[in-house]
Amino acid sequence: MRPNIRPLSSVVVGLLLTALAVIVPAGDAVAAGAVRGGDTLYGDAGTVCRVGFNARGGTASYGIVPGHCASASSTWYADPNRTVQVGVTAGFRFPLDDFGVVRYTNPTLSYPGEVNAGGLGVVDITGAANPVVGQSLCHVGKLTGIHCGLVVSVNATVSYPEGTVTGLFRSNICSDPGDAGGPAFSGTTALGVIVGGSSGSCATYYQPIVEILAAYGLTIY
Repeated sequence: MRPNIRPLSSVVVGLLLTALAVIVPAGDAVAAGAVRGGDTLYGDAGTVCRVGFNARGGTASYGIVPGHCASASSTWYADPNRTVQVGVTAGFRFPLDDFGVVRYTNPTLSYPGEVNAGGLGVVDITGAANPVVGQSLCHVGKLTGIHCGLVVSVNATVSYPEGTVTGLFRSNICSDPGDAGGPAFSGTTALGVIVGGSSGSCATYYQPIVEILAAYGLTIY
């Protein structure tokens, strides 16, 4: 039976130290002059979306986001008042898949290959891999930072009101409304982007990062 999942557009620290990487202090995206994985973007249509990871294709930098989020806006801002434009939607796939990319267009901001882990600082992400059942991972939620746990299944299929999404993986980590787009990683390795969770249980679903990178010819840096 396919679970019905709710899109997650946050979390308490259940910190699994083996899944964390080198940490440096984090800060507000606009104040810091940088947009990182885990930061929030604000769409011109009122959409609020989290960046999973930053990636590069040629000379351009991109933010990876859920497809159900990227499909709703074309222009993105780094602040809730929508005064600091950061980029434009460059593509998305949803349903069947659930991923999209925002091409960064603001040269006054930087786009480091790091994840903003809230009060724990910034985690440097250096590569990407497919998840393996039993692997430890952490993901970053919107309100309360990091939860950690294990990968419990791969090649999962779930149903949105808009249609079926296949090829996801699932963890035993709890997630809350507002988490969609949050990065999932193990050590310094990117694994995926939060796309949804099952109501009433600690089960979070992710779009694998390797598939997204291959679809757009991008690399983690």
